Amino acid sequence: MSTAIYLRVASPKGQKTDSQRAELEAWLKRHHYKSVRWFEDHESATPMQRDAFQRLQAATFAGTITTVVGRKLTRLARSLKEGVNGLADWGQRGVSIIAVTQQIDLSGPVGHLIASLLFGIAEIELQHAKERQAAGIALAKQRGVYTGRQRGTTKAAPARAQTLRKHGLTMREIAQALSVKERTVYAYLKVTRT
Repeated sequence: MSTAIYLRVASPKGQKTDSQRAELEAWLKRHHYKSVRWFEDHESATPMQRDAFQRLQAATFAGTITTVVGRKLTRLARSLKEGVNGLADWGQRGVSIIAVTQQIDLSGPVGHLIASLLFGIAEIELQHAKERQAAGIALAKQRGVYTGRQRGTTKAAPARAQTLRKHGLTMREIAQALSVKERTVYAYLKVTRT
């Protein structure tokens, strides 16, 4: 049984986990943790299908991880539903969750209640950020400065959509797997055919 340290930044471009790692290493030293496993993601918390997070989930399900330590709850999830469901799964397996900067241990019913409130606030904060972004884009369009995403850039690999389709997945399942909308899947499949 061991402790897992989870770090995440929202974007692989220009963002690093160095400050999170330093803060977590200092916390581990103060609390005399020696044997830990590190899990690090470089993508948004919105989709729960993140590589390191999935490995962390597998380790908790296998029973090899008994404590998950993160800088903040928002490193784990930004959605109330996904965050609470994840904590509930871990809680049923006896996994303790510690949010270092929030100075809380989220095990037990009171911890779950606090986590629910914090995840709810994180979800509201994410919605506000999306609204501010949309307002900024609308203003940029009015000024004629906004040109949209550069042609040829995608949120996921179009070839991956084709592979999933060959394996018999529906458009909805492919969209969920790639964390994109169904219409994007249709566009990806159209691109890979030409």
